[in-house]
Amino acid sequence: MSNRTVQRVHRGARIALTAVALTAAVSAAPASAAPSYQPVAPIEAAYYAPGPWAVAERSGADCCTSTGDPYDIWYPADLGTGVHPVITWGNGTMAHPREYAYLLSHLASWGFVVIAADRTDTGTGVQMLDAVRYLAEQNDDPSSVFHGRIDVGAVGAAGHSQGGLGALNALARGSGLVDTAVPLEMPLAAVCSSLPPVDGQSACVDTSAITSGSVLLVNGSADGISPGTQTLPPELIGQQSMQAYYDALPAQVPKARAALLGAQHNDIQGQPGCTNYSCTEGVHRYLGYLAAWFTGQLRGDSAARGAFLAGTGEFLHNPYWTEQASTITR
Repeated sequence: MSNRTVQRVHRGARIALTAVALTAAVSAAPASAAPSYQPVAPIEAAYYAPGPWAVAERSGADCCTSTGDPYDIWYPADLGTGVHPVITWGNGTMAHPREYAYLLSHLASWGFVVIAADRTDTGTGVQMLDAVRYLAEQNDDPSSVFHGRIDVGAVGAAGHSQGGLGALNALARGSGLVDTAVPLEMPLAAVCSSLPPVDGQSACVDTSAITSGSVLLVNGSADGISPGTQTLPPELIGQQSMQAYYDALPAQVPKARAALLGAQHNDIQGQPGCTNYSCTEGVHRYLGYLAAWFTGQLRGDSAARGAFLAGTGEFLHNPYWTEQASTITR
């Protein structure tokens, strides 16, 4: 891989590229406007549209993680009289929450309180768990806008690149604090040894430690940093693909996975086009199924969960996705 190519790869993978030789080339398309997109399946279409809540944002006003980082929060502007599930977000290496604002605002429009520590190395999950605890404290604080409005029993973790490792680690290390994890474009396992530990914890994921909750693994089919499959078995080279991570999750953990056709490592940052990042599709093709997954897993919506059912779910048959698999049965 040439130096020019390395410079054009998403910042969340720079450390990875200097630490490991990737088996697949990473292409970096020139900036261009994303094509128009219309969902082809009904559940995706329902959640691709903005949700019923207007969204408010707090940027840097909330502090701090155990490592001193402030939070950005997207949430329903009218929190009403009910409670709202939490999604804690992990950034890619050298990335900040604002680079994911389109996605995080979309999730908030579906009634979630989305919190992201402004931290550029989130692979251990430490700051993501801190964020959940912060919102639990706000829920108990009579002076907070979030007082009595946080569903502390319904928490999801999601993240991009290194933040995807953080999402799985938050599920594994959170002692039940996190209910579901969604790693997006998570790097192959060989990368984790190059990432700095936080509070003595590694970014490497021990899949055997994930004994509860659920997992949705998402990558792009054109993302060599987050490959879908590997040629050598994990017994020889470790978990160097999304398939290997998926297979290594314990059998009792409900799980699903798929690759978005044509998407590259940082399409998730296209807001919603690809004018600022090296990508091909932008964030829009991720929106529907991510909102549906969290609605199903954290709100118990059976129709949303139905999109991911093993064998019959529309996510498994959507032509814009490939390498689909699921063990979701209800």
